[in-house]
Amino acid sequence: MDPAKVRPVHRRSNLLRTGTMSWRQTSRWTWIRNWNFDKCRSGKHPASPIHGTSRGADRSKPWIVRAEKTTTPQEQGGKIVELEKNYHAKHVESKLYDWWEKKGLFAPRGVGTAQEKPFVMCMPPPNVTGKLHMGHAMFVTLQDIMTRYARMKGRPTLWLPGTDHAGIATQLVVEKMMAEQGIRRTDMEREDFVEKVWEWKQQYGGFITQQLRRMGASCDWSRERFTLDDRLSEAVAEAFVRLDERGLIYRGSYMVNWSPHLQTAVSDLEVEYSDEEGTLYFFNYPIADSVERLQIATTRPETILGDTAIAVHPEDDRYRHLVGKHAVVPMSDGRVIPIIADEYVDREFGTGALKITPGHDPNDYALGKKFNLEIISVMNKDGTMNDNAASYAGLTREECRRQLWEDMGNAGLAVRTEKHTNRVPRSQRGGEVIEPMVSEQWFVRMEELAKPALDMVQTGEVRIIPERFEKVYFNWLTGIKDWCISRQLWWGHRIPVWYVYSTAEMADASSGTTHSGRPYVVARNEQEAYKKARSTHGDNVHLVQETDVLDTWFSSGLWPFSTLGWPDLQDPDFRAFYPTQMLETGHDILFFWVARMMMMGIELTGKAPFDTIFLHGLVRDEEGRKMSKSLGNVIDPLDVVDEYGADALRFSLATGTTPGQDINLSMSRVEANRNLSTKLWNAGKFVLANIKDLSEEELSTIVRRKFDTPESIADVPLVERWIVSSLHELIDHVSACNDRHDFGESGRALYDFFWGEFADWYIESSKTRLYGGDPQAAMVTRTVLVYCFHELLKLWHPFMPFVTEELWHAFPFEGESLMVDWWPASAQPRDDPSIARYEVLKASVRSIRNARSEYNVEPKRKIPASMLVEDVTLQKELSKESAVVALLSRVDPAQLEFIQEPPMGADDGTWVQLVVGDGVAVYLPLVGLADPAKEVARLEKQAGKLEKDLAACTSRLSSTKFLEKAPEPVVEKVRAEKQEAEEKLKAVSVRLALMKELLEKQVA
Repeated sequence: MDPAKVRPVHRRSNLLRTGTMSWRQTSRWTWIRNWNFDKCRSGKHPASPIHGTSRGADRSKPWIVRAEKTTTPQEQGGKIVELEKNYHAKHVESKLYDWWEKKGLFAPRGVGTAQEKPFVMCMPPPNVTGKLHMGHAMFVTLQDIMTRYARMKGRPTLWLPGTDHAGIATQLVVEKMMAEQGIRRTDMEREDFVEKVWEWKQQYGGFITQQLRRMGASCDWSRERFTLDDRLSEAVAEAFVRLDERGLIYRGSYMVNWSPHLQTAVSDLEVEYSDEEGTLYFFNYPIADSVERLQIATTRPETILGDTAIAVHPEDDRYRHLVGKHAVVPMSDGRVIPIIADEYVDREFGTGALKITPGHDPNDYALGKKFNLEIISVMNKDGTMNDNAASYAGLTREECRRQLWEDMGNAGLAVRTEKHTNRVPRSQRGGEVIEPMVSEQWFVRMEELAKPALDMVQTGEVRIIPERFEKVYFNWLTGIKDWCISRQLWWGHRIPVWYVYSTAEMADASSGTTHSGRPYVVARNEQEAYKKARSTHGDNVHLVQETDVLDTWFSSGLWPFSTLGWPDLQDPDFRAFYPTQMLETGHDILFFWVARMMMMGIELTGKAPFDTIFLHGLVRDEEGRKMSKSLGNVIDPLDVVDEYGADALRFSLATGTTPGQDINLSMSRVEANRNLSTKLWNAGKFVLANIKDLSEEELSTIVRRKFDTPESIADVPLVERWIVSSLHELIDHVSACNDRHDFGESGRALYDFFWGEFADWYIESSKTRLYGGDPQAAMVTRTVLVYCFHELLKLWHPFMPFVTEELWHAFPFEGESLMVDWWPASAQPRDDPSIARYEVLKASVRSIRNARSEYNVEPKRKIPASMLVEDVTLQKELSKESAVVALLSRVDPAQLEFIQEPPMGADDGTWVQLVVGDGVAVYLPLVGLADPAKEVARLEKQAGKLEKDLAACTSRLSSTKFLEKAPEPVVEKVRAEKQEAEEKLKAVSVRLALMKELLEKQVA
């Protein structure tokens, strides 16, 4: 036998049916039967399955092949496969994912022909520098559930992936890498540095997308985009030009968040605030032309030299007389500033008088604009002090703070210091303290863009889930400020602005300047820029492009349509898939990304980019704390996947919360859901074991059987009617939950049904048919088992794609993959009376089980039972299922009877009556439940211990000393213990008397 001679085939080969092993690994196969490979014959083309039989084997039986390693799913041609004993996620996930991708199963199908509207969603592009974290794992899980659900519903489905160039983060990474080699960015030409970054991107930029694959992301990688792709870069330039033509782009000097190390403005999102222990400095401000001094408190003495006013509250009687006067700035050689009054001042902070530094504080900047104050910057772009700091020029911020405070002490102006907790803004990228600084930047006017985006949500054209975030969205858009879109970086989309100079010498000399005040043109490219410049300024012009790049969020704001081909409105993807249907992301970037996509989409395409915004919460640790390196509680999702499998992590994330709520991730929950994968695997093995000996014709009949008419359900016994009807009820519920994006409830309902109804009740019930000796009944049960398990695999697949796909391929189901199998239809017939009748059976079984436990019946001992059922129809149905009742409750089938009246002697104390429901009860003879002699001995021993415990409690409560000195909670605890002992002793005494009576009757 030489497996290497077998021609490789596509899809589910009956020779390679268990997972992810290449043909080169055939030497490790374990064969269930002895095959005669000389008799094997392959199909006419590689897509055909291989056919053949073993020498002497029954040709009506399918081949069953087991491999030690799993291999990519192949087409088994109506055969089944024996599964490995245990499910090993590591052996399945990566190779199964590769098979999905190579088969093109992630691409949209039926575009332009399907009746269903396409489902389109763009993945929030992770940074190209990124490493998978739990936030990524959360969005991948939820978005993949949405995608797989829509795909199985028959909708042309596109989940479009991509990455963000992450201007600051990527430039910082490459600069650090170069620094280790002794190279500085400033020692290079811009073009050379950008080339270095591209080299880095080619080498490392794909790591994050490979990690997303580990989570099972079924996005269309053939359409993967990068924000610096040529077409997306053209879209960015087009958007900038159009916004400029609408008068929405301008250049001006405003307060920004400045990163001294990176030497660029950064967005609010890239600034993190932390409460840190600091110092509050109290000092005196001399009043001009007076001996009076005004005491001020500040956390930043280094900015005193940039003060341009002192502000007090207009109703503060302490300082009312100073309003309108002037004060002398300390250490400034006599510069005076006005004292103003404004209600902005907090009279409770410090001394109630504030120094106003419009050049280095955003609130002071706003006040400076209000009072037309001078704006003085005392710092350079690198965070050192500039010439406005006089003798302190060249010092760092920290050095200046120390030196200035020392000098003020020597001058008699320093008063005291005290500890103070400061809210410090730090760079998200480098951790340095951000410096508020007035800088000339490019801005977008936002008010005009905000109104349509606001209206879309207010009118319901665009939904936000959960709705409570609509208020947050409204508040931000109604109070929106202009957007600073320029960044002083080399990596990114260079702003498409060219400054106009009349000579080449002037243009060359402008290098390193801000080109402030120069005329400029906005164009899509340099060729267009020269055309525009010459039409306005004459032929003899020389252009210099703006050195700043655009904020990364600018290109991200175009993501839903630039990725689909915009501005080419005839692009097939744009025509087929825009606008998209869903935007799923974390609620923490509702302002910074979601709202901007809304504004840019409406402005540039005339349509909202999506109709639903679904916001998920943050993933926290088990105690509800935010994950951080400082706390040491960061959970690496890839570590979790390695240990428990992607399916377990996905299901834990999906079911651990409700929309918008944070999730506390517990590893014990992930472990439990790994056990769920095992339960699914074992259930699949059970079903397969009971159909493996069927002929191909029988298998074909079973897998094609549907229960889509009332008659088809009515033809099967009660237990099967119950499970099929309950399954149809579950399908409706899960589908409704998925439609409203309540995946937590959907997953929990599915879990409860599978683990409880299907695995614990139906599989156990089915054994009475499968092994009962009635071939026809067994075939009906096999049919229902396969039907239910197939439908359950479909329902599970969006949550747990790997184990379900592997199980699906072990069955002779029709089709290429579970991923593109049809989602179960809703509103299928149900037999509600059968559901109610089986619930009575379950309640009866539970009652008997509880009684067995209460009377300590040995697990293997079968007991007699009488079931009283007053309703004739119900009794008839339940009596047909006597074997099920007997099996599940460990009742002796020969001693199980169904009656309509209580048994003789039911009231003489020799029977245990279990009330199940209206008109239903179970009677158990005490003799059948317990050995009276053994039970008397056990109960007497238990009674003796209870009497001893009761005596001890009574003694303590009879002690005056105990009652006087013991704490009240201790006394109450003893009283409770006494009462509990009395109640238990009473119950034991009653049971003991009954057992003694039974023993006497036995002896007699």
